[in-house]
Amino acid sequence: MTLFLIAALCFAAAIPSAIAATPGEVLVGQVLRDSVMQGLNGPSRRFSDFRGKPLIINVWASWCGPCREEMASLERLAKSPGGKGFQVLGISTDDYPERAMALLIRKKITFENFVDQRLVLENMLGANRIPLTLLVDAEGRVLVKHYGAVEWDSPEIMALIAQTFRRSK
Repeated sequence: MTLFLIAALCFAAAIPSAIAATPGEVLVGQVLRDSVMQGLNGPSRRFSDFRGKPLIINVWASWCGPCREEMASLERLAKSPGGKGFQVLGISTDDYPERAMALLIRKKITFENFVDQRLVLENMLGANRIPLTLLVDAEGRVLVKHYGAVEWDSPEIMALIAQTFRRSK
């Protein structure tokens, strides 16, 4: 399974998506449009606030079982020594921010999370299914989109993340 995932992520990074799946979707190889993100466990921010540092953006919802399962691994990834080279962000697609916030509190999630009640970010990122995780370079260019839950702090995935960000320089 891990080898399949690594191969799939490498393939996704090498070949840009040709067709958008959601209205206004930014495809692999394109730069994220600047957009205001409503703060959930911190202040509201813009994508441009994070320029200069690679991003790992996870799109999730409190009602999504696989999203809840991978949250702890994203928290460990964000706090890991390897996590110093990038910023982990979460974007909840919950209609009710209080449900998303309750999950963050219950799971003890400290990395920055935002809520997208108007579907602007969900559509731009291509989150027609979740969880969705994007690797974005320091200039805001989407390098990889991965649908489905992953153990993000596993040694194999952390090595793949490092390799993807190195290749983008």
